[in-house]
Amino acid sequence: MRRVRGAWELVRDFREGVEDPVEHAYKVLGAIRAWEPRVNAFISLEAPELVVEAAESVKRRIESGERVGRLAGVTVSVKDNICTSFLPTTAGSRMLDPYISPFNATVVERLMAEDAIVVGKTNLDEFAMGSTTELSAFGPTRNPWDLSRVPGGSSGGSAASLAYGGSDVSLGSDTGGSARLPAAYTATTSLKPTYGLVSRYGLIPYGNSLEQISPMARSVRDLALLLDVMGGWDPMDSTSLKVGGLDTFNSPPLDVGKLKVCVVREMAEGADPIIESAFWSILERLGSEGAEVVEVSVPIISKALPAYYTIAFSEAASNLARYDGVLYPAKGFSGVWEEFIAESRMRGFGREVKKRILMGVYALSEGYRDEYYIAATKVRRVIRDEILRVTRKCIIAAQAAPILPPRLGERLDDPLKLYAMDVYTVIANLAGVPALAQPIGFHSGLPIGIQWLAGPLEEGRLVSLGTLIEELTGLSGVIAG
Repeated sequence: MRRVRGAWELVRDFREGVEDPVEHAYKVLGAIRAWEPRVNAFISLEAPELVVEAAESVKRRIESGERVGRLAGVTVSVKDNICTSFLPTTAGSRMLDPYISPFNATVVERLMAEDAIVVGKTNLDEFAMGSTTELSAFGPTRNPWDLSRVPGGSSGGSAASLAYGGSDVSLGSDTGGSARLPAAYTATTSLKPTYGLVSRYGLIPYGNSLEQISPMARSVRDLALLLDVMGGWDPMDSTSLKVGGLDTFNSPPLDVGKLKVCVVREMAEGADPIIESAFWSILERLGSEGAEVVEVSVPIISKALPAYYTIAFSEAASNLARYDGVLYPAKGFSGVWEEFIAESRMRGFGREVKKRILMGVYALSEGYRDEYYIAATKVRRVIRDEILRVTRKCIIAAQAAPILPPRLGERLDDPLKLYAMDVYTVIANLAGVPALAQPIGFHSGLPIGIQWLAGPLEEGRLVSLGTLIEELTGLSGVIAG
């Protein structure tokens, strides 16, 4: 383990001439060369000479006194279900390999407008459907802290690139914990924003009503900086909230004496004893600092996981119906229309994606829609109401994962165990509230994480709390190696 400076510190040092952005770019490229053959965090990489050229441009502008952006010289990796016009966007699927989007996602445009440097597109479970980043058509990603284990999913490539120093910040997506679970497994941080705070324009959809593009980094302050750049209203996204001028980075320090933390009993049960111990230890530490920690019960939470997967699979079945072999790379051979579509999907989709589409179609089919999909949306509404009730009084503390990072292949043979890895994280997506994940310790060299949930548009409170936790644990800016 070693520590590196945060993105916000790098930008400051670049501007003050303390650090050379070109030398920093070479360091990041060196880390990618050293780690990538073993980790497989990236699906595609930007040409090294273009990365260096972008860093040289930042350096020249700083030296000439020109204005540079808030992310000047910062390297960023982008999850490969977020569209870019200069690198392929595959969503980890042969169905889209080697699709190149004609436009950039709004979040990519906003980062590049602030002089961030994109180094590559990161690996993910196919169409973001997974919790381990083993279900990619381009091979599994390994956890830099232990190469025999998974980095979580589906944003495992983004988290892994951060964990070994292959980027300063990253863009992930979070449908049911897809950014927070990898953060917990790699000693990095992630923030699932309030639904609608960050534009989804240019995100290849899996579950529209659940997913959000999420900032990922190695420190909470970097998350805040990234959120301030990428967040705010976007007319290209019909679900976008009309908010702007985010200033999460400058959130005031937390008054611990006024902090109230709620532990929802149903979100704190069933984890491995090692994770439970770390979870309660940090809460005891908060209590000793003056915070009020109380337990509450929300019984409907026990229905969250089946409700989430019913909704997610149903929306996936609808979203992925567009892939018929006509507009995208994977194509069939038959001259009969129905057979052509079937062949295209057979060749393009992996096993897990096919399975989720079939279950989604079943949940939406005549005679079962009310029993499954409509029932799940009613459960979601009750969960949202209950979570909003609790977050009006306190910040919710919950475990980020029920188990330590499993070994590669360990969970793939049992779908129920695979899906249960999201048991604590799906709540924030169903409720549409912000959730922050960060490291709180290690066990036998493996990271352990925690997550915090607040009310809608209360990202600033989470950033203040997360910064306090970093001060208590000292776990900020750590990377493997």
